[in-house]
Amino acid sequence: MQQEAALPFLSVVVPTYNEAANIGPFLQALKAGLESVPSRGYEVIVVDDESPDGTGEVATAISIGWPNMRVVRRAGERGLASAVVRGWQIASGDVLATINADFQHPPSILPDMLLKIENADLVVATRYAAEGSVGRFPRHRQVLSASARCVGTFLVPKVFRRVTDPLSGCYMLRRRAIEDIELRPTGFKTLIEILARGRVENVVEHGYSMQKRRSGRSKMRLRHWIEYLGQLRRIRRDLQRRRA
Repeated sequence: MQQEAALPFLSVVVPTYNEAANIGPFLQALKAGLESVPSRGYEVIVVDDESPDGTGEVATAISIGWPNMRVVRRAGERGLASAVVRGWQIASGDVLATINADFQHPPSILPDMLLKIENADLVVATRYAAEGSVGRFPRHRQVLSASARCVGTFLVPKVFRRVTDPLSGCYMLRRRAIEDIELRPTGFKTLIEILARGRVENVVEHGYSMQKRRSGRSKMRLRHWIEYLGQLRRIRRDLQRRRA
């Protein structure tokens, strides 16, 4: 009981768009993974961007039988990164986390990450730690990911060299690290905003083996790469102004 009382309150934000085939099994796996956390010690917030495939409806039906879960359905807004920030704005936890609903990050890693946050400001799930791997991630996606990291390291090296996987979509942080700080993420990437703007001193990594998307297709499009480059340039400019 003493260990349970010591755990901080955790808010897990799950951004979704057209994940109707995944969201049910994913939330079941997430609930099972959080069994080690006291029932009053966590909440799950699904933020859905008006998915035309009915993801929001499926999630809402599941929330009826899961008091720890709630669903936010955004109207007229789109974007994984902004959905994560929206979820954090209404979250109650001292610790904030995010994970995607496509199963590429196994939900079972969250309790171990929660234990690591006890001595950190930020815990990042990474494919590139000693105990991690890219699994059966398609070769062309590996090339695109490596290219994105190279561009980021070139433009904002002080941000990208802080962790092995700065583009990770699964991480956990102390609320105080971003409290009263304006995050302006675009497209898919929020973590680099936190590394650049947040009060993050102690970073811990948690290795995992990347899984294949359970169902559906990747939502990465050309416009997301354009948004990503714009985000990097903005962060670089802001960092330069801060040093001036």
